[in-house]
Amino acid sequence: MYDSDLQLVLACRRGDQLAWEKLIRRYQRLIYAIPLRAGLDEDQAAEIFQDVFTTFFQKLNDIEEPEKLQAWLVTTARRKTWRTIAKSQTRTREDAEATDSAATVPDETPLPDEQLLILEEQHQIRTAVSMLDERCQKLVQMLFYRAPPPSYAELAAELGIPEGSIGPTRARCLAKLLRILKKLDVHVFSDNR
Repeated sequence: MYDSDLQLVLACRRGDQLAWEKLIRRYQRLIYAIPLRAGLDEDQAAEIFQDVFTTFFQKLNDIEEPEKLQAWLVTTARRKTWRTIAKSQTRTREDAEATDSAATVPDETPLPDEQLLILEEQHQIRTAVSMLDERCQKLVQMLFYRAPPPSYAELAAELGIPEGSIGPTRARCLAKLLRILKKLDVHVFSDNR
């Protein structure tokens, strides 16, 4: 009945439902094969098939050479396949870049349990520092609580002691702090943090 593409397109323009069904049956396998051969899956091929025939329906009256329907359908299917592949590759590339950048930036934020332990340790250390004599408290606070820590010359001037005695005083104060921490049963120096 409708042997040629020209006859099918003209019948479709008149609204002939049988012509539509015949046209879809005639080109269904071909249109599905294009995205499948390009490496897309069945669902993507079905979407492209739908898009091709939706576009065909929308442009039915604009097709200038209905006798070249097969070429038009194939070209449309290829273009839609390429766009789908390009979108997929862009998403994959963006996902890979996001994953790569996330992998290269280490997340050093402690987990909630770790954060609680850190806070407890900091509290215990502050408690131990508060148990030191006044000069050791001041030295430890200046060395470890200031950013950046002052130079030995600045420490000597502020503490009123010779610059050469800062190192030995620091060692004695840290030894005292360690004894207090052991007495309080604090194990902050046992792990490698």
